[in-house]
Amino acid sequence: MKYGKEFAAQMVPEWQEAYMDYNFLKTLLKEVQKFKQRSRPQSHQSGLKRKLTLYRAFSGLTERNNTSTPCSPDIGSEAILVNSQSHDGFQRYQTMFLMSSDEGGEYELVYFRRLDDEFNKVDKFYRSKVEEVMEEAKILDKQMDALIAFRVKVENPVGWSARSTDMTRLASDVAASTAALSATTPRGARSRRVHIMDVIEEGSSAHEQSDESSDDNGEKTREIGPGVQIEEPKTGPAQLEVLNRVKINNTMETPSSTIKGVLKVPQQTELQFTRPNLTKVEDQLKIAFVEFYQKLRLLKSYNFLNTLAFSKIMKKYDKIASRNASKAYMKMVDTSYLGSSDEVTKLMERVEATFIKHFSNSNRSKGMNILRPIMKRERHRTTFSTGFFSGCTAALIVALIWTIRVRNIMEQPGRLKYMETMFPLYSYFGFIVLHMLIYAANIYFWRRYRVNYAFIFGFKQGTELGYRQILVISFALATLALGCVISNLDMEMDPNTKSYEQLTELLPLNVLILLIVILFLPFNILFLSSRFFLLTCLFRCMAAPLYKVRLQDFFLADQLTSQVQAFRSLEFYVCYYVSGNYKYRINTCNMSNVYNTFYFIVAVIPYWSRLLQCLRRLFEEKDRMQGWNGLKYFFAIVAVCMRTSYSLNKGFTWKIIAWFFSAIAALYGTYWDLVCDWGLLQRNSKNRWLRDKLLIPYKSVYFGAMVLNVLLRFAWLQTVLNFKFSFLHKETLTALVASLEIIRRGIWNFFRLENEHLNNVGKYRAFKSVPLPFNYDEDDDKDD
Repeated sequence: MKYGKEFAAQMVPEWQEAYMDYNFLKTLLKEVQKFKQRSRPQSHQSGLKRKLTLYRAFSGLTERNNTSTPCSPDIGSEAILVNSQSHDGFQRYQTMFLMSSDEGGEYELVYFRRLDDEFNKVDKFYRSKVEEVMEEAKILDKQMDALIAFRVKVENPVGWSARSTDMTRLASDVAASTAALSATTPRGARSRRVHIMDVIEEGSSAHEQSDESSDDNGEKTREIGPGVQIEEPKTGPAQLEVLNRVKINNTMETPSSTIKGVLKVPQQTELQFTRPNLTKVEDQLKIAFVEFYQKLRLLKSYNFLNTLAFSKIMKKYDKIASRNASKAYMKMVDTSYLGSSDEVTKLMERVEATFIKHFSNSNRSKGMNILRPIMKRERHRTTFSTGFFSGCTAALIVALIWTIRVRNIMEQPGRLKYMETMFPLYSYFGFIVLHMLIYAANIYFWRRYRVNYAFIFGFKQGTELGYRQILVISFALATLALGCVISNLDMEMDPNTKSYEQLTELLPLNVLILLIVILFLPFNILFLSSRFFLLTCLFRCMAAPLYKVRLQDFFLADQLTSQVQAFRSLEFYVCYYVSGNYKYRINTCNMSNVYNTFYFIVAVIPYWSRLLQCLRRLFEEKDRMQGWNGLKYFFAIVAVCMRTSYSLNKGFTWKIIAWFFSAIAALYGTYWDLVCDWGLLQRNSKNRWLRDKLLIPYKSVYFGAMVLNVLLRFAWLQTVLNFKFSFLHKETLTALVASLEIIRRGIWNFFRLENEHLNNVGKYRAFKSVPLPFNYDEDDDKDD
């Protein structure tokens, strides 16, 4: 793989604009190369060139070890001269190209100007991000102070005086945990102060003698190594004073806290020194440390990739221009903040030592497995299973079609009864399989166009499902459902098994029960973390607005609005088997007032949940757009109710009302999809009627998606216009229209997440915010 592709593949997607534009610099070098080739005659000794290039490459490895004499000319310094100057608090570097008078020098001058712009951009961005993580490290430092004091209070609530004499001994045990830090400290550097959060170890009894000194504030420090000092722990009461300045943060994440907030009941913010509260605080801080460590890893990768990219591009320049400027330029890179800063490395070592000591019981392998989760690798059995179940699905579809045609089932007298009873039961699995196949396609294209869907959805690193895993589940479910359909038909046609009518009717119910059991299975098999994530989001959707609305919550709620027919199929499952209709294969559900009432309710539930989520965000975030978004779902609720009333009651009046509200809901929803959710139809965009930034290089895809969205939106009007096709049963037509809505939702999914990803890219937002357990009084003062 060429370095340009490898460089792009390893970028942090949300920071891609902050990386060095390697491809554009290569384009400039190609211009230099084209001029060089035009200005000098072509050499026919291509074989000799290859040998010389090979020889120079190996000689360059040994040339580094040769010490240059004072009289030897420095070719790099003669070609370029790099200067630095302070600008707005940042160092800016400018390369002076000394060979601009040479033939074609103007091309090289343009290259170095753009190279300087790219380097200054990278250096400034890296410096700003390092400053951010340093500030966050101070906040975590204070959180750890409070945690340690909280632990001491919980472990020894009676008195601290018995342990105060041991605290001075605990600080002497830091030599091992800070050995890495002291080893990385350069000689001659001023002494650093390591906070007590890095070194304290409860219950330790080891003690070593060391020299003591005092700083300007009168606090004692202890020398533990060359150039490294630690703060001497204070006496017991002073150490616990931090608890007098902190309160428990209330994140409003529980239904009870939400209800108390609405009723304006005072929230409990005082510290309660109980073991459950300690466990909760430790879990929150553990998540915060893992997320912070991930930031540091990405920053370190950003530093390495860009430094290597500058080295690669300068070597390419030397080769094309036949100069030796890379040495001088890379010397500047090494002395810049990007090349010389080691704050991120030191912070990583500090976080590792702290996390291992305080959150993994000094078990390094356990702690590092949490901080650095193993990346999930694609397994051959997944690929094999996908092929196996997809083959089974295709074979069963062919077998089903063959069975229907050969046995002439479509002409049997029981065909209509079968379509009214069994078809709605089996179509439920078809809706689920279709939605999962569309979702697998979404994941494939999100990965292809580098949409960071795992971060946007908040999946735990290494647990997110890829499109292959989704396909395995989809085809396995399709194989099971199709097998039951064929078994049902075969048992109906076989005279020896035709008497077992109740057994044949129970087949779809058994499949549904099996799916529910697998979904709630508490064992660590069959993607437990993904199943738990789905159930959690589903519960939060159903419990709206009692929970704070996250993106994954309203995204799932939007998926449910496209599965109205699946909800009604579940209602038919309950009616068909509870009423005993399955014993005689009859459908009396439509004559039940309770069934007809719930026929409205189950169709409204997804839209109602989404409406409540919008209202929660409106009152919580004070965002008027959420109010307009909620109005869209209100119109959808009215339209669904009117269409349902028309389907049950008929009549010209109901038809006009249903048509009117359905048209309003479709127009409103289409506009919201295209403008708000997709960010398209922008007249002043550089991509007219689209948006400024597009991931797909073909604009026709966006225009085609917009047209298709409009057509599929209005497909629901079929229930109002009451189109009839002689070759299609009513249930079949209803299932086809529901399938079109699922396909529309799948198209919506891709462009909705693309727009969300581009918004994150525009704000360089590559990390999720993690709520911290403690709130300091001085933090409140700053907010005021």
